[in-house]
Parts: sequence; C-alpha cells; structure tokens
Amino acid sequence: MTKDNKYISELIYQLADDNFIHSYRGSEWLGLAPHIEEDVAFSSINQDTMGHASMYFELLETLGEGSVDELSHNRKPKDFRNAIILEEANGSGTYLDQPEYDWAFTVIRHLFFGVLKEIRLESLNQSSYEPLIHTSRKIQTEQYYHLMHWKTWFTQLMLSTQEARDKMEQAISRVWRDFGGVISLGKYGKEISDLKLIASEDELRSEWLRRIHQIFDQVGFSIEGNPGMEQGNGRNGEHTEDLTSALNILSEVYHSDIDAVTW
Repeated sequence: MTKDNKYISELIYQLADDNFIHSYRGSEWLGLAPHIEEDVAFSSINQDTMGHASMYFELLETLGEGSVDELSHNRKPKDFRNAIILEEANGSGTYLDQPEYDWAFTVIRHLFFGVLKEIRLESLNQSSYEPLIHTSRKIQTEQYYHLMHWKTWFTQLMLSTQEARDKMEQAISRVWRDFGGVISLGKYGKEISDLKLIASEDELRSEWLRRIHQIFDQVGFSIEGNPGMEQGNGRNGEHTEDLTSALNILSEVYHSDIDAVTW
C-alpha cells in the first residue's frame, strides 16, 4: 500500500464506521419510537445510513482492505474508527430487556451528526480521490431529507413544554462534551487534509459550529466553546464497551454462518 492509499483508507474507514455504528444505534429504536409514523421514518433513515456505510466499505474493498463483510463484521473493536459518541448506547437496558432509551439524546446526536455529515459530503465533492466524489454525490440527496427530519424534531421539542426543553438542553450538553470526536480526523488528520481528500479538521469544525449556532439561534439557545472529546478519540482506536457489545450483536449472523448474506 502506498502512503497516499494509507491515508485514503484511513479517511474512508472513519466515514464507513461512523455510518455503520450510527445506523445500528438508530435501528435499536424499531418499535420503540415515539409514534408509528416516526417508527417508519426512522427505520427508513437507518436503512439509508447503513447503505452509506456499505458504499464506503465497497471503496475499501477496491483498495484491497478486505471484503465488505469482513470489514463490517470481522474486525476487532480497536480496529474501528468511528467516533465514541456514535457508539454510545441509547440508554439503559437493551433492545430486548427493559429498554429505557433517551429520545432527546437520540435527536441531538442525529442532528449534530447530520449537520457534520452534510458538511463532509460537500467537502468530499471536491476530494482529490475521485471515487469519494462519486460516492458523496450518491449520498447527498438522501442526506438532505435526513437532516431536515432531525431539524424538525429539534425545533418542535425545543419550543414545546418546559420539560421537553430541559431534556433537550441536557442532551445538548451531553453530546457537546464528546462531539469533537466526530469532527476529528485522527492522528493522520494533517496528511488527510494535505492530500485534499477532505477539508481540514479546523475547517470542518468552523463550518459545523456556524451551522449549529444558526439552528440554535432559531430556538433561542446558545452554548459556549468548542465541542469536546472527553471519552477519547475513536479515530485512534479508543472505544468503550458499548462498541464491543454492539459489534457482537451486529456480527452474530456472520460468525454463525460465514456464507450468510449480511447486508
């Protein structure tokens, strides 16, 4: 592998793993969403997001990193490059055993990620690696509607009851403490941006903050400083037990029957 390919692969792993684990956490709301219409809409969003992960895994396959199934279902947690806040469980309990999930946390995590994903896709449209241009353009149309969905939820809940507003503000503070890990490009961030594969970390952060504060302004909310990275940097292989448990479930079918269709 050439040095350039190493950095190309590193970025694509981040994009693939973010979408992969984020989609899984969203899928855990199936049958648990606030109402039936949201159950249908959210399921569709998660299917699309898993499809985006698959597109990125396919790019890695063409780079000789392994098959799509191996990359998604047969890597150790330390080899994943997703941000830690995206792997975090939706709440206490499990999907099958007393799930006490936090809808405010889910809305904020999806809104924050959706805004950054839109910015990343716009930047990837100018990438020096042409396959990323083609992939980003395929994803962009769906992403527009996904982000609109979460902006609507955010606005409605922030302008609803005081109880809803309090829960949303608590969720903002919680996600803010670790969202810097999603913006991060990891230890090879300089090399990735120097190759013009994507905008620099500073540029991504600046634009994300600009757009997030615009959304906050519409509901009369403000927050100071930059998003943090309190639990560590998933780009560098730092993760929590939440990722391990999620990957065990996601890879269960693959490990029980390696010939099974997992997508």
